[in-house]
Amino acid sequence: MTVTKWNVRAGAYYDSVVLMQLQRGLLGLSGVVDAGVVMATQANRDLLAANNLLPDSISANPDDLLIVVKAKDDSSATEAIGKADELLARRKSSTVSEDFRPRSLSGAVKQLPEANWVLISVPGRYAAGVAREALELNKHVFLYSDNVSIEDEIALKKTAREKGLLVMGPDCGTAIINGIGLGFANRVRRGGIGVVGASGTGTQAVTTYIHALGAGISHAIGTGGRDLKSEVGAITAHQALDVLARDIDTKVIVLVSKPPSDEVAMKLLTSAQATGKLIVVDFIGYSPPSRSLGNLHFAASLSEAAGMATSLAEEQILHNESSNYQSPIANHYLRGLFSGGTLAYETTLSLQALLSPFFSNTPIKESQRLIDPLRSQGHTIVDLGDEFFMVGRLHPMIDNDLRIRRLRQEADDQDVGLILLDVVLGEGAHPDPASELAPVINEIKDKRPEIEVVVIVVGTDTDPQNLSLQVEQLRAAGAIIYPSVDAAIDFVARLFHQAPRSEDTPISLAAFSNPLAAINVGLESFYDSLVSQGAQAVHVEWRPPAGGNEKLASLLARMKK
Repeated sequence: MTVTKWNVRAGAYYDSVVLMQLQRGLLGLSGVVDAGVVMATQANRDLLAANNLLPDSISANPDDLLIVVKAKDDSSATEAIGKADELLARRKSSTVSEDFRPRSLSGAVKQLPEANWVLISVPGRYAAGVAREALELNKHVFLYSDNVSIEDEIALKKTAREKGLLVMGPDCGTAIINGIGLGFANRVRRGGIGVVGASGTGTQAVTTYIHALGAGISHAIGTGGRDLKSEVGAITAHQALDVLARDIDTKVIVLVSKPPSDEVAMKLLTSAQATGKLIVVDFIGYSPPSRSLGNLHFAASLSEAAGMATSLAEEQILHNESSNYQSPIANHYLRGLFSGGTLAYETTLSLQALLSPFFSNTPIKESQRLIDPLRSQGHTIVDLGDEFFMVGRLHPMIDNDLRIRRLRQEADDQDVGLILLDVVLGEGAHPDPASELAPVINEIKDKRPEIEVVVIVVGTDTDPQNLSLQVEQLRAAGAIIYPSVDAAIDFVARLFHQAPRSEDTPISLAAFSNPLAAINVGLESFYDSLVSQGAQAVHVEWRPPAGGNEKLASLLARMKK
């Protein structure tokens, strides 16, 4: 029969790595069957109970250290409990340097004033407070702690954005800044590929794959798993994109995340497009609108994202756009007038990820439905072959009358910058569609030279309409011709590129170019990792405010203010 003994230490705080090592030390003692060493939160008590390590008579508060030992006999249990302090002291003497360790964040800043980052891995209920203090001290934050409320996350990130600072997290497990890994990062070579990751293990996978392929990482900026949720709005992801867009050493950017909300995805992809840099997107589980859209390239897996980024970096394919480029029609609307329903749908599927507000009479999502099919609004794709238009009319592949009327209507709208058409040739189609459409396009270009008319021509050189003649007529009228939806969409995406226009305070690139110096608050293993990588670092001997007494801590905070 086993014996269980326990010891409660009120207000005694140790980080989770220390507790894990103490538990392992106890399990290695003679006669010990099982052991548990935890802070006495309800969740930890439940885990102990599930493992039959929580006697009913134990009384402890969440901020108390709870040591439980189950042994073969009473003397073994008593001896194990008595050795807890010895095991703790042995660990401390073997790992702690003789350097002075401050007990506050402000003290650490005085000791290492050049520190530009603060790593925080304290229990969640204290983490937001430490992060706020770091922001007040004008430091960027790597917030590993979880169990931070989403309200605190939003408030912290908004504060950081106003101050030109970055909050990576909460629950951010991985980052690489200027060659130094934070949290659970791998050691990878430096290079021209930047990563924005809302997934810690996803970021690790992509960066290690890139390393294995012979390329390297400029920076990998973590956002925390909730950043791309609609409530948070990808605040950190947008900031990270801006940093990497302005970083001269970053040639290609990889975006990694679990599926974001539709609205957040659209805004983030628009920002990614606006960087003018080559972007590889892997929103895991997200259906990409196409294989590529302008400077955006969509991957279906983490390994594919790494391969695409490596290839793009090696080929050094750079677009003419820069982050300061402003397309002359970027602030105008697109109107698409299609005779082919599938072509209209394929175009909608691609452009909905980049253009907003977006509408169609045959929408993919009900929120995109055009209120009146006869009147466009925002960016609009119209399938003129839909049954709404077909009552008493021939199909638009045969009869151009309705499309010609709509062409003039759209061109009269001064907010329209581009009109997109399809011309489908073949048996049964109009015998010479360009002869009717080209004069109208020419008329529109004479009246509004700035408007672009893009035509997707589908046909072969053996079709009765004579493909080359159709293209020649349309091009002579001023239209830009493409043979496929993909090619046309790539061009359209570039034209609707918008330079970033943010009122946020830009993040200084100094923190991403100067040698990393950091202050660590929480897990000592993170401090050890920083030092082993050659970074300057100071570890704070942090303890819960007021010994974990929340009422007293609140009173002290009010007195401090």
